[in-house]
This record gives sequence, C-alpha cells and structure tokens, in this order.
Amino acid sequence: MKQIMTIAALGVALAVSGCGKSENAGGTVKREAGNWKTDIKLVKFDVPGMPEEMKAGMKQMMEGASGMDQCFTQEQVDKEDIAAELAKGPGNGGECTWSKKEVGGGKIDVAGTCKANGQTVDMAMNGTIEAKKNDVTITTKGKVPTGGDMEMVLQMTSVHTGPCKPAGASAT
Repeated sequence: MKQIMTIAALGVALAVSGCGKSENAGGTVKREAGNWKTDIKLVKFDVPGMPEEMKAGMKQMMEGASGMDQCFTQEQVDKEDIAAELAKGPGNGGECTWSKKEVGGGKIDVAGTCKANGQTVDMAMNGTIEAKKNDVTITTKGKVPTGGDMEMVLQMTSVHTGPCKPAGASAT
C-alpha cells in the first residue's frame, strides 16, 4: 500500500506544483493571485489483487483532499514556472524523464517516466491551464510489488475563488 501511495503522490505533487505558469510559442498563462480551491476525483484505480475495501479506502483518502484551499500571493504566482517544476521531478530525490513536454497556450500535455522511493511509473498529464481555472487529468501506470500492472487516473480541478482570506478568518 505504501508503494501505491508513492505512485499517487507523484502525480498529485507534480500537478499541484506545476499548474501555474507556462511559457512557449503559444503564449504565457499565469495563475491569478488569490485563493484557489482544488478538487480531486479518483477516476480509475486498478490494482490487481488489492481487496475492494483497500481500494475504497484509497479513493476516500484521495478524494478527502478535495476542497483544499490555497492562497497564492502575487509574488508566488510571479515565481511559478511549470517547466522548472517538471525538470525537478516529484518530492525529495525523485526524478522524471519526459518524452513529451508541451506546455503553453493554455494547455498542458506531458508524458514520461518518474522514479521516487524505488518506484518507477509512467505518468501523463493533460488538460487546460487558465488564469482562473486549471483542469488536469493525471494518469499513472506501474508495476505493483504483488505482480501485475496498476493504473490510476486522477482528475484535478483548481478554481480561483477570489482574494486570499485573512489569517484566522472563518467562512460563515
């Protein structure tokens, strides 16, 4: 289960860290500073031999991250660079080799192989990146320790919800 969590974390970390700013011939798209709400939907989770209750727990955990609010200051937005995030790879010590890295003009379409914590997975991310909304599908495929191939598909949608809320403010 820990290794499957590593695979899931790879996709989420790259998508969350990388979906702000992109540049290429298609133009620059910058996330708007302010509060962003991210929703995560587990579209597909296929792991041979995994009991249904563990699959349900994984789905609940992944979707439990939905509704996460993050405040991005103008300074943070100005420093975002998806190409640099993709080059760094996931987490501490992870690395990715991209066979496709098309980012720009409001779109992201990347694919490659990532390694972290002894795991190797094929990963693809595609979708749209706009000033007030990002919608990215992340597909990860790899081998599971018990044998067989696993596949996970996540849909991450982030929406700008307005200015950042002051620290300590509560929504009533």
